[in-house]
Formats: sequence, C-alpha cells, structure tokens
Amino acid sequence: MRWLSDAPPQIRLLFLMALAMPLAFSTWLVVINNFAVERAAFSGAEIGLLQSLREVPGFMAFAVVFLLPFIREQPLALLSLAVLGVGTAITGFFPDALGLYLTTVLASIGFHYYETVNQSLQMQWLERDSAGLWFGRLVAAGSISGLIAYALVFTLVWMNVPLEVVLLCGGGLTMSIVLYCARAFPVLAQPVEQNRSLVLRRRYSLYYLLTFLSGARRQIFIVFAAFLMVEKFDFSASSVALMFLVNGILNFFLAPRLGAWIDRVGERRALTVEYLGLIAVFVAYAVVNHAAIAVLLFIVDHALFALAIALKTYFQKIADPADIAPSAGVAFTINHIAAVGLPAALGVLWVTGSSGAVFLIGAAIAVCSLLLAQCVPQVPAAGNEYSLPSPLAALWGRFATGRREV
Repeated sequence: MRWLSDAPPQIRLLFLMALAMPLAFSTWLVVINNFAVERAAFSGAEIGLLQSLREVPGFMAFAVVFLLPFIREQPLALLSLAVLGVGTAITGFFPDALGLYLTTVLASIGFHYYETVNQSLQMQWLERDSAGLWFGRLVAAGSISGLIAYALVFTLVWMNVPLEVVLLCGGGLTMSIVLYCARAFPVLAQPVEQNRSLVLRRRYSLYYLLTFLSGARRQIFIVFAAFLMVEKFDFSASSVALMFLVNGILNFFLAPRLGAWIDRVGERRALTVEYLGLIAVFVAYAVVNHAAIAVLLFIVDHALFALAIALKTYFQKIADPADIAPSAGVAFTINHIAAVGLPAALGVLWVTGSSGAVFLIGAAIAVCSLLLAQCVPQVPAAGNEYSLPSPLAALWGRFATGRREV
C-alpha cells in the first residue's frame, strides 16, 4: 500500500471516503429487512414502499448542481457522507413505519448525493492516462470496507447485540471517518471551476444512453438475480450473504487489475467484453437448473460490473472539464430512471411464471448496450465523442450525399 501513502492528498481523501461509505450503507442494507419485520411488523407492501422511497433521492440527483453555488464539492461530499451516517445511526431509534420511511429517505439523500459528488471529484482529480487503475483501486477499497461491515454485523448479531446498536455502530464508524477527513484535509483545489447549472449536451448523448441501459441492467441483477437463488434453489439468507462475501473478495483483487486493463486496451474493447459477458450470463440465468451453475453465474455477473469503470473513463475523456460536476448529477438521475418502474413491471412478469423472460429482457438490454458500445471511438476525446462503425458510416455517407446504390 506504499502507493497510497505516497499519493497526493486528493487520492488519500478519495480512499478514506470510499472506506467510509460502505460501513454505514452495507450495515443498513444487511440489517434493515430484519429490523423492519421484527420491530415495525412490516409486510411485503411496506418493504416495497420503503425501497421505492429509497430510490427517489437517486432520481433527484441532478438537483445537486443547485447546491454548488453555496458549497464546494469536497465539503458537500463529506456532508453527504455524514447525513448517510446519521440516517443509519438513528434508524434504530424510530421503530415504526413513519420513522423508518423518514430515516431511509434521510440516509438515501446522503448516499446518493455523496455518490454523485464523489464521482465528480474522482473524474476531476484522477489523471486520465491512469484513471482506470485508480477507479479500480477505489472499487477495491469499497469492497474491503463492505466486507468489514458484513463481518461487524455478523459478529454483533452473533453476540446478541440489539439491531439498534448494530445500526448505531455502522453509522457511527462512517461519521468518525468523516470527522477525521474534515479535520485532516483542507478544501483542496479543483483543476477547473465547475458549471453551476444543469448540463445536457448532444455530444454526450452516447454516454447518456449507455448510462441509462447500465441502470436498467443493474436493477435486473440487484432485484432478481439473488431472488432467483432464494425462490428457485431455496438458498438461505446465510448462503446469499456468502455469495456477496465472495463477490466482495473477488472485487478487491480483480477491480484494480481490470481498471489497469481498461487503461491499456481502451473503453470500446472493455465495454464490448462486458456486454458480451452479460448477454451470455442473462441468457444462462433464463434456463439454469443447477444451483452450482447459478452461483457461478451470479459471481461472474457481479465481476463483470467492474468493467463499468470504462464508462467513467470514457466520459472523463470526452467531457468539458467544467461539465463534470453537473453531468455527474444528470447521469445519476438517468441511471435511476429504470429503478422507478422497471422492478415493478418485471415483478409482474415474474409472478406470472415468466421468470426466464425477465432475464431474456436483461439480455436484450445488454445487446442494445453492445451495439452502442461499437460507437465508442478507439481514442475518445472532446470533439471525438462517438464514431459510427464502418458499415453504418458507409450507409450514412450514402444517405447524407444523396447517392443510391445501383
């Protein structure tokens, strides 16, 4: 880890924040279902509403740009992390429906605004030539922190510590790191002053489309892949937790290497590999009948998402440096559009007995992503945001010049 101790303060701050976020969020994620059922007598209807409310701040992430005239991005990121920590820590003190809804929204505001601003700071502070490697290292840091949170929850629950105290510990650890960062790091300089208004540019349209499709695919994985294990293969909660544990360990080792590989081969090739892999995984999900194969698919599926680093490095290369902060908020909102209606719609399809169709829809979305990825240039840059593949370029040229093939 010498590379981290020798890194500039911007990098060290990004790593500390990457460690802080999962301590609260992963604790909340693991505990909330049991807490809601045991303390507030939630049924499926209330849990569904709780999860829908949790996604609303993500859909509104574009509003972060309206805060930028009043607060710099670095303190806003730390403030958002503190809100996530507080929301998690106090959840246990409001064991009724209204209290859980309000604390969930509070923690979600902190989570989504932190993720938006953090993505902006990463793109501004990381050097473009090695951004993939650093993105991968930050993903690895988040993975190891998530593992720590899972271990903490397991240990405290095994010791019969009340869930209220477990939530307080997770949120408190995040707030402790935030307080340290606020004292240890002055407000660091930004390379370029950011635009203070919403930014929607036509030349970023390929990035917007890929971001939307990425959000749709991720919802199918998050909502239905683990549910398949429970419903079809009767996995216990501990078995599902073990799969997530394996995924976290693999991410810790794989993400930095995949990030460095993206730096070498370029975004188009990396995205092509990701989408080809996802097509195969989703089609296999639709027909799998063996639990061991399903677990393998789940792990491969999760690992492929590390290649989504390429989408960040692509935008970093094509964006006007002053557009990064407002564009991060817009991208987060676009990514969450699918989170609002897709799970409910596909849930109806699932209960009609068409679970395979849900994953085939995921494969179709991955096919669309694969086709769009071929429009990513070999060397993305401002003014070279997308390029049509040769056959399409030839057809477009004939159309544009009015020529017809004899």
